[in-house]
Amino acid sequence: MIRNLATGVDGFTSNVFLVTGDRDVLVDVGNDFDVVARVREHVEDLDAVVLTHTHPDHVGNLGTVTDAFDVTVEGYDVDAPGVEQAIEDGDDIVMGEHTYTALHTPGHKDDHLCLYAAEPAILFAGDLVFSNGGFGRTDLEEGDRSVLVESIQRVLETVGDDLDVMYAGHGRSVQTDPYRNIELAAQAARF
Repeated sequence: MIRNLATGVDGFTSNVFLVTGDRDVLVDVGNDFDVVARVREHVEDLDAVVLTHTHPDHVGNLGTVTDAFDVTVEGYDVDAPGVEQAIEDGDDIVMGEHTYTALHTPGHKDDHLCLYAAEPAILFAGDLVFSNGGFGRTDLEEGDRSVLVESIQRVLETVGDDLDVMYAGHGRSVQTDPYRNIELAAQAARF
């Protein structure tokens, strides 16, 4: 089961996905809302936090979450504040009932990761791509448009057109032809 705990939150935050099952994991922790209370509506404890990247809107609640749940924070860059365990490109990570492969996808930020489970064909895209062909900003520190285009292309080559759902870092999740949304992002980012 995957729930967006940031649904309905007004303010400067990312989406926050609670993935429950064999290993209860928060994908990103958001910012400026009581994510701990929202987690506790569904589970009593967490097994891990996995970060797609460390921009403030994705990690602002990190201290509150680690205090409440005494949980390990996993991400690409262990030199980033709060990240305790490194996730390397190609690592397998169990979240909920499924195993996801970590894809290092810089361009929006150097430590950006996407997480892909071939079965059941789910992608956590972070801020790499969004619905309707949107893509992550590259005008912030560590942003690089040409690197972002390469990262989007890598995701396209990895996920395949049978992708069932894409959970983006902002906006709505894509359940209708998510692969096409990534193709549109690749096209838009090239210009």
